[in-house]
Parts: sequence; C-alpha cells; structure tokens
Amino acid sequence: MFISRMRLVVPLVVLLAACGGGDDPVSARQAPGRGAHSAVVSVTLEPAGPHCSQGGSRIETGYDADANGTLESGEVSAVQYACHGAPGSDGSSGSDGSSGATSLVRIESETAGAHCADGGSKISVGLDADSNGVLDLAEVTSTSYVCAGADGVDGVDGADGTNGTNGTNGTNGTNGSNGLNSLIAIVDEAAGAHCAFGGKKVSSGPDANANQVLDVGEVTNTEYVCNGATGAGGLAWVNVTGTSQAMAGNTGYLASSASQLTLTLPASPNLGDVVAVTGAGFGGWKIAQNAGQFITARNLSNDMLAGAVWRASGPNSGWTGAVSSSSGRTLVGISWGSQIQVSDDAGATWTARESSRQWMRVASSADGSKLVAVTYGDQIFTSTDSGVSWTARDSARVWWGVASSQDGNSLVAVVNGGQIYTSTDSGASWTARDSNRTWDAVASSADGSKLVAAAFGDQIYTSTDSGATWTARDSSRGWQAVASSSDGNKLVAVGTSTQIYTSTDAGLNWTPRESARNWIAVVSSADGSQLMAAVQGGQIYVSSDSGATWTPRESARNWVALASSADGSRLAAFEAGNGLVYTSAAGRSTVGTSGSVSGGLYDALTLQYVGGGEFVSVQHALTGSLHME
Repeated sequence: MFISRMRLVVPLVVLLAACGGGDDPVSARQAPGRGAHSAVVSVTLEPAGPHCSQGGSRIETGYDADANGTLESGEVSAVQYACHGAPGSDGSSGSDGSSGATSLVRIESETAGAHCADGGSKISVGLDADSNGVLDLAEVTSTSYVCAGADGVDGVDGADGTNGTNGTNGTNGTNGSNGLNSLIAIVDEAAGAHCAFGGKKVSSGPDANANQVLDVGEVTNTEYVCNGATGAGGLAWVNVTGTSQAMAGNTGYLASSASQLTLTLPASPNLGDVVAVTGAGFGGWKIAQNAGQFITARNLSNDMLAGAVWRASGPNSGWTGAVSSSSGRTLVGISWGSQIQVSDDAGATWTARESSRQWMRVASSADGSKLVAVTYGDQIFTSTDSGVSWTARDSARVWWGVASSQDGNSLVAVVNGGQIYTSTDSGASWTARDSNRTWDAVASSADGSKLVAAAFGDQIYTSTDSGATWTARDSSRGWQAVASSSDGNKLVAVGTSTQIYTSTDAGLNWTPRESARNWIAVVSSADGSQLMAAVQGGQIYVSSDSGATWTPRESARNWVALASSADGSRLAAFEAGNGLVYTSAAGRSTVGTSGSVSGGLYDALTLQYVGGGEFVSVQHALTGSLHME
C-alpha cells in the first residue's frame, strides 16, 4: 500500500492514471492478436470555482489510443478533482491560523472482479478530517481504478481445404499477445525548474518488460504537482510525546509530553526555513542550538531587553576602545600594546589583525567595511576591508579619539593637547581644525556634517559644517566621552565626577541626568533613544527614553569602552586591564550549544533562519515569559 500526503496550502499530490471513476472502469477486452493501449494520466491545476471552491488539481485519465504518449481530449474517459481544504481562520494576535485539512491518496491492489476484470489498482482520495494520518473509510471522497490489460483471445482455426483431394486442415491461429499492465511512479520533485518550491513528479507508462517496475524507457507521460511557497502558517505539524526531537525545516511541533520536550534546531538549515513549536503538554518545551547558532526573539518579555543579560566572550586584553557596525554583527576592539581584534559574529569569535600598537580609539562605517583607528604617539590607520589590511595615515601624534560618518568617507580625529583633524576622503588626507586643547572624545552625525567634541577640564564644542568652525557649549567639566544620534541633534556626554548630560538641539542646551559618578564611556542608538553609559569601577547603565531615566545593569567592573548597534538591540562592553568583552542583545540567546529558549504549556514560538547561524522570532503567543539562556 502507498499513501501520499501533503498540506493543502499547496497543490495536492495527484490521483493516478485511471481506467475510470466509480464502478465503470474503462479497461476492456483487447482485440484478437493485439496488445493493450497504455493508460495515461494528465494533471493540471484547477482554479477556485464550481469544481473546487479553494482550487486544487484536475486529473484526467484514459487510454493512449494513438500511441503518441499524450492524453488527447478525445481520449479522456474519466475526470476527477482533488480539491484543497478550506484554509483555517486567522489565529489570535501573535499566533498562527490553523491550516487546511490534509489530503490523503491511497493506492492498493484490486483483485480481479467487478471493477477490473483482470485486476489492477484501486485509488482512494479524501481529506484527513481527524488528522490521524490515515485515510479512513468514512473520509474517502473519490475512488477510481487502474486496471490491467486482458490477455488476447486465441486466433480462429484455419478454413478446411476444398473437395477433391482432401486438403490439409488449416493450422490454428497464434494466440494474441498479453495486454501490458500500466504502471504509475510518484517521486518527490526537488525545488527547481519544474517546481519552484518542490512537489511531486508523476510518471506513467506500460510495463513493457513485465518486471513490475516503471523503467525510464517505459515512461510515456510525466506530470508535476507543485507546492506553493511555505509560510509560517503553512507548516507540516508533528505531534511529539517524547522528550527529545531533532527539528526539520518548515515543520511545526506540538510538545505534548508531560515532561519537557527538547527540540534541537536543524543542523544545516536553508535560508528562510521556518520552524515552530507550541506547548500542548504540561512539560513545556526547550529549543536547543547547534554550534554557531543563536536565537533572536526581541521584546517578548522585559528580561529580554538589551542590556538586561550579559555574557562574557572575547580574548582577555587591555582594552581601550571599541566600535560596532550598524547591525551589531561586526565588532572591533582595540587595546594598549596588542593587536586589533575583529569579530564577525557579534562577539562569539575574534580574529587578531594588524600589529601590536598603543591603540586608543576606533570608529567604523555603518556596514563595518571601513575602519579607522588612532594610536598614542603613532599614526592614524585605516582599513577598507573590515580590518584585514591597514594603511598608515597622517603623522605620529597623541591621538585620543576618532569618529566616522555612515559611509566611512568623512572622518574626524582629536589630539590630546593638539588640534582636531578632519578628512573627507576616508583618511587619505587630513586638515587641522580649531585650537590646541585637551581633547578626549569626538562623535559625528551619519552624514559627517554635525560634530561634537569634548575636552577634559574644558567645554564641549560643536560644529555644523563638518568641522570647519566650532562653537563652545555648556561648562568646563572632566569630560570623558560623547555620543551622537545619526541626525546629530540628540547628544549625550559623560565625564569624571559629573552627571550624564543630554541635549536634543545639537548641543545648544544640555540637561543633567542621573547621579554624579566616574563615567568613562557612553554610546547612542541611531535615533538617540537607546543609550548606554559605563562607570569606571562601577556598573553599566541603560536608558530607553533618550536619557530621562537610567537603569543599572551588570556587575561593577573596570569598564573602559562600549559599543552599540544602530537600533540599540545589540550591545558590547569592554574591560580595561586584561579584561574580557561582555555582550548583550535584545532577546538573543548565547551562541552555540549552551544557548536555548524554553516555554511552557500554551506558549508558542515560530522562528525563521536568516543566515549566519541566526534564527529570528517571526511570531509568538505567550501565556507567560519565555526563558532564554
């Protein structure tokens, strides 16, 4: 017995070449001395209409009377329809709607009798109403038969000789050759030219060598029934009652066990693959990861906000500066007396670049391809290949800070005890600006036109003409770091024994925030709403309202540098004095086999693979909060 099943969000697996429908098979006794005609099937898409309200497949069958391998309109003897089930209604907010019923096709042997005089195959079609994976008798909506050809009849006796000398009797006619059985073969069709999203390939033809196998040379007709694009609501669902299961792409799992079910993500997923889980049992579920994989499920609960949970990573080093690409996937850390370290996987792994120098600060273009790093008592160094190779620029100076425009073309660097320098050609040439001051930090708008620089024991200075002219702002304080929104209007500055100061008008006015602490570093999201500041020897503080309120996070450490993605969802913090790198993300699990996400009864989560080992939450329905490791 052969059973084929597919979800009805896609065209169904076909009915096969048949002798006819109901109790009227097309198969007939063959003419004396002649072989049977081949049975042929033709499958075409049936649009939504009177035959199938939701669309489906039209299956035409008949004998190939003219032996041209094609079922002509005049050869069609029976027509059947395999119709899609009605789609389920939309799910409640955050949950998937139910899928249409599954169509089942069952093929079984038919003994010689009323339906097929010489035996054949019985084809039953119906919808799996009770979802038990079996086409029950009550679920059969259509039946047809593929019948074997009959043996040819004996030839008639030869005529008697004429009178006279008795003629010899005529020899008996030779027996007619047996009719050929018609065979059908159904195999999976991979995504490609015939079916963009895969499907089924249906081949038919006569069994010329009577080996009960449809050989390649016997195929006279081929049809394809193709899947539609798979969506989060069109998954094939599997009920799991055990405690462990490896997940497959584009599949959903009902966790029905009384004990926690551990589901492991697909080891080699295709881009766009979707997996889902729903807690149907009291044990709940846990999604485990393979090496290099992680899950991003943002804003599902408060404990998943960026900065809430921190994880140590990266090599130990005497870090002095850091920067992140807009996506947060590329991180660059620099340290005193060591090489530059680059990570392309949000801090999971690091690669040493360039030579060991007295690195001070580093800046990046939005995509992380163009980098600029400054040194204490050495030159400026630039890279256009994400840090693989570096070029020395300008002169040896006591460089203290650097910033970059979004495209990496406009750069600004400051010298402690010297001037501000600007470049409009990605660092190839530099122009001295303003006066000698104890410059500590500098930041830039996305287009490089609005700049802000701070000098220790001096004021904050702003420029609206790419550094050509500068205006003193606020009061003299022990400034240590500044950050800017992408439009250059929202600014934040921190210093030693001072409060945090914010501005919403490009530095014209400043408002003190939080308490006076030994602030050492600060970063901002592109829109200026998500801020992070670090206290030297203290905690990290985060704000999601442009600095109006602040929440302490992580433990007290000797923080020295911070980095943030453009949306503020991925953060990194660096320790001084042979310290570690710490990363945090909004709803991001730990990279690798130690990371996981778990939920309980009635909790549901749908993930899609977006590449680079990352699965992103695309839908969810929660009765409580997910737990992420």
